[in-house]
Amino acid sequence: MNEIAHVGAAGETRPLLYVVATPIGNLADITLRALDVLKRVDVIAAEDTRVTTHLLRHYGIATRLLALHEHNERHAAQKLIDLLAAGKSVALVSDAGTPAISDPGALAVAAVRDAGYPVVALPGANAALCALAAAGSAAPHFLFFGFLPQQAAARRRELESLKALPYLLVFYEAPHRVDESIADMAGVFGAGRGVVIARELTKMFESIHRCTLGEAAAWFAADANRMRGEFVLLVDAAEPADTANDEAAVRTLEILLRELPLKQAVQLAVEISGGARNTLYRRALELKKSGALPDAE
Repeated sequence: MNEIAHVGAAGETRPLLYVVATPIGNLADITLRALDVLKRVDVIAAEDTRVTTHLLRHYGIATRLLALHEHNERHAAQKLIDLLAAGKSVALVSDAGTPAISDPGALAVAAVRDAGYPVVALPGANAALCALAAAGSAAPHFLFFGFLPQQAAARRRELESLKALPYLLVFYEAPHRVDESIADMAGVFGAGRGVVIARELTKMFESIHRCTLGEAAAWFAADANRMRGEFVLLVDAAEPADTANDEAAVRTLEILLRELPLKQAVQLAVEISGGARNTLYRRALELKKSGALPDAE
């Protein structure tokens, strides 16, 4: 038995479950500690054994694999408990990133803990944090939502519940739904709210693009390749309610829109009045749509 002893604060030594983060793209993004654990545990519980086999072969690791995914997690969790009871140590991995975060694993971790066995998490790759670090957002707080519902009506209901929150919103999205989710966000949050679109993080065709929700569709349409890959979407926080009622800023905007293109008028209104860009952009779109102002573009 290739047992790993984890020594706790009281000197306790016994088999345990390691929750191990694996790369989200670039295979070099794995810690030395993670590699050591994957080599030394008796069994690795993997979301997709084919994906994990590729990683293990890359690093010359031959540890036995056990499938643990969303369709068998409750049953597989009992297998982990049985292994631990037999004195074995186990590592839990997902296909990419940190298990149990918008990935299988949470039920298994809870079952192992309830059975009285220690669980140790190894820090590592995480798509949401990777996107946040590269986005350049100064928001002091963020809310990680993960994947929105697949059904359009349910998705819009969830977005409505998030609309007024004063936090940067972090979503995961799949390539076949990203355009629909962006369109719903624009409809619920307003076309002027900012978004960072992070795709294929750590991979060869990684891209990080900032625009407004209203501009995102055109950005996707400009290059079909931009619809490929896995996405992290970071949507700006809702503006404080008192900013939306800044009559002086809106009045400045209305005057500028008579003579200038929309984007230029919004930018100048922000600089002159100190008003919120998202609020003024939404107001400008409303004015143009209503026909209340001549088209200066």
